[in-house]
Amino acid sequence: MRHKASVAPAPAPPPRGHLPFTDAPAVPDPVEVTGRWLTRGGRPWFPVSGEFHYSRHPARHWEEELLKMKAGGITAVASYVIWIHHEETEGRIRFDGDRDLRRFARLCARHGLDFVPRIGPWSHAEVRNGGLPDWVLARTAATRTDDPAYLAAVRPWFEAIGRQLAGLERASGGPVVAIQIENELYDRPGHLSTLKRLAQEASLSAPLWTSTAWGGVRLPGDELLPLFGGYSEAFWTEADGGWPDTCRKHFFFTHQRDDEGIGADLRPTATGGARPRSYEDRFPWATCELGGGMAVAYHRRPRVDAADVGALGLTKIGCGSVWQGYYMFHGGTNPTGELTTLQESHATGYPNDLPVLTYDFQAPLGEHGQYRPSYDELRLQHLLLADFGELIAPMRSVLPDDRPRDQHDRDTLRWAVRADGRGSGFLFVTNHQPHEPLPDHPDTTFTVAFPDAPPLTLPSTPVTVPEGAYFCWPLRLDVAGLRLDWATAQPVCTLADGDDRTVLVLAATDGVPPELALDARTVTTVTTPDGAVATPVPEDDRLLITGLRPGTDALVETETPDGHRVALLVLDAATARTAYRGEAWGAERLVLCAGGVVFDTTRDEVRVHPRTPCDEDPRTHRPDTPAPPVSLSVLPAPPRPPTATGATVQESRDGALTRYTPVPDEDPPTAPAPVLTRIRPAGPPPAPVTGVQGRASAPADEHYDTVAAVYRVDVPPPPTGTPPGADLLRLHWTGDVARAHVGETLVADQFFTGRPWDIALDRLPPGAPLTVRILPLAADAAVHLPVTPEPGAAGLRHAERVTTRVLRLGSG
Repeated sequence: MRHKASVAPAPAPPPRGHLPFTDAPAVPDPVEVTGRWLTRGGRPWFPVSGEFHYSRHPARHWEEELLKMKAGGITAVASYVIWIHHEETEGRIRFDGDRDLRRFARLCARHGLDFVPRIGPWSHAEVRNGGLPDWVLARTAATRTDDPAYLAAVRPWFEAIGRQLAGLERASGGPVVAIQIENELYDRPGHLSTLKRLAQEASLSAPLWTSTAWGGVRLPGDELLPLFGGYSEAFWTEADGGWPDTCRKHFFFTHQRDDEGIGADLRPTATGGARPRSYEDRFPWATCELGGGMAVAYHRRPRVDAADVGALGLTKIGCGSVWQGYYMFHGGTNPTGELTTLQESHATGYPNDLPVLTYDFQAPLGEHGQYRPSYDELRLQHLLLADFGELIAPMRSVLPDDRPRDQHDRDTLRWAVRADGRGSGFLFVTNHQPHEPLPDHPDTTFTVAFPDAPPLTLPSTPVTVPEGAYFCWPLRLDVAGLRLDWATAQPVCTLADGDDRTVLVLAATDGVPPELALDARTVTTVTTPDGAVATPVPEDDRLLITGLRPGTDALVETETPDGHRVALLVLDAATARTAYRGEAWGAERLVLCAGGVVFDTTRDEVRVHPRTPCDEDPRTHRPDTPAPPVSLSVLPAPPRPPTATGATVQESRDGALTRYTPVPDEDPPTAPAPVLTRIRPAGPPPAPVTGVQGRASAPADEHYDTVAAVYRVDVPPPPTGTPPGADLLRLHWTGDVARAHVGETLVADQFFTGRPWDIALDRLPPGAPLTVRILPLAADAAVHLPVTPEPGAAGLRHAERVTTRVLRLGSG
């Protein structure tokens, strides 16, 4: 089927200078906001932010986790500054240890990451009282208003944050690029203005002041930049409500920014009053909460898969987003409260019961820093934005002529174009959505009509868009003087290969033959790999390259009329998902690695974290499967092979890249396996109980002592001399809910979703046995689960130790 989209003539330039967002004087890269995109240093800027709550993660790991985020393409780290985590007792404000806000912000600056503190004072974040300390609620019932008693509590809190961030503002060369006021406050614009004023009086400063804007929010004039969001799933809807339509819509290309479903359980469905103003004519489409995963509540435990996260993110770029912001990008663990537990719960009047400790969120980087497949899906998109976001940001989103009729249309192909006024752009396709697979689309071609340039029809031969595919293809992309009219492959990045040549790396789309269409007027010579064919198309001034077998040797080399050498490397889809780009051993390099790669320029070191499956289907998982050997393929190759401590690095070819395989000088010691002992079988399931809004409540504490299955897990310490690394206890279990204690101390908990349960061993006393208690699920429990355990079943099937030793590679 031939699909068509028509690009309108270029609109008038967007308004500038109409918003009160100004950067500090004399900063070298001033941030500005136009009516349609952001700029930095006078150039279009496409930020990528990811949420990571420092107070929910051990401070000793912050730096490595921030580097993981940076390697994943995050350019700005957002974090709630959760009041109750810092001032549980009035007047005793803690910024020590895992609460050290200043140290976290300085680490962001150390590694070139922007920082976005979301200062509340109400955060939500699935925290007790939305982050407000109990003593604030005891002082006044008029929280989140201009009530004098409330503001009297907020003022010193903001002043404490201001002292922590002093000297870290942009005027001092610091990383604070934006500050969010409050969260999800939809009907009190005057209070938002008051909070911004209090924050400024507390010496907080940033070029951007933001607010969440979903749910028909009313903001105070132009004082706050509205940020939007969208999730593929929701824990806050009803257990029996099915897949929410508010989530379904995010897998369609539209120009609707709002998601009225986010936070809908905490506000009336109809707010009354005047219709909220439209922001499309004054503000760019920016986001702060694209779902990197989803939390689980007791009554509803959605499963979010990597493709759900990847397809949602790519769709939003096609819709017109100019700021990709993810919640969460890194999971965490609630700190232990001194007075109470700190999670959202029915006991605190919230409609959802959350686990006491875990806040993993199924995020791209898990609660303990585990790499998830969604990290690879998003990193591929972020590589695209790092190189081409400057082009994409000013491009308008254009919807096709043949659009889906409604949100339940599964038959019409979903696609859109981002286009400029000069005949170039990017074509986006999403043929994936959760729960309800979309069909293949055979015999597909696309025609994009431009007002001031000839139309493009691609590919040359119709293709099948497979079920589950989502991708971005370039249209008339200039690469160092070579014009690529189109490619049926997604741009990944460009780099100089050290041989006076520019390389454009592309990722093939599974099931679609890669095809490159070059403007013949920009090519003097072309060399193709074996099996590929370059066919002139004189009537279109085009050179069509077909027959490519994607992989590390699928390199097309060209020379332009001005003497530039440009190569196009087309990786297969699986290999492309191992691609990283960063500064390594003195230069920007492409690194292909199945492990997790971290670029640490402060130490002139590349570190590789071996990957272990953490999202496997328990029905097919084979425990204790050793991790494959780690190797890296690099372009351009460094002058000398990198060195690895305790290993010899072997060099070989991998197509156009150079492969380095570290071989350990000696076999590492094997850490002893955990020993699992059943102490007591489970009794009958506790009777279901309902709480706020009639939703199922988590079982009461006393049931863990009376009817839970009880296991002892002994984890011997690692052998002497074992280098530090990620050391996890992975439990394969079934049941309803589970808790792990060391002595009387709760150290981990989990609601059953069918996935394994990881516990970080470095957070436990060495050698201390764990007591695990598991409650069975009642047959009539009003609970939504992606995998339903056998009613009444509760037990540990297997315990394994997952030890990954970080590989350190220095300059040769």
